Amino acid sequence: MNRDQPFRSFSEFYPYYLQEHSNPTCRRLHFVGTTLVIALLAYTLGSGKWAVLLALPFAGYGFAWVGHFFYEKNRPATFKHPLYSLIGDFAMYRDMLRGKITF
Repeated sequence: MNRDQPFRSFSEFYPYYLQEHSNPTCRRLHFVGTTLVIALLAYTLGSGKWAVLLALPFAGYGFAWVGHFFYEKNRPATFKHPLYSLIGDFAMYRDMLRGKITF
């Protein structure tokens, strides 16, 4: 599948996203990063310490990019499809929690 092609919808993009996340270690690192993002958001909302939001990109993308560069050996889809990739990360997280995707 060509990563440069335009996707007309998220449902069209998601199979491509999952293909780019076939390595279990990469998926685990995404899961850790997304869990941290959710925890940091909850902490920020509970504490009112809005500066914590600055850590969100590092928590989410840091783990994900390690997974891509060292385990998946590909470029994150974030570079070409940022919004769909963000949605894809939470969709994959949901699917891992539901047991539809192993991690």
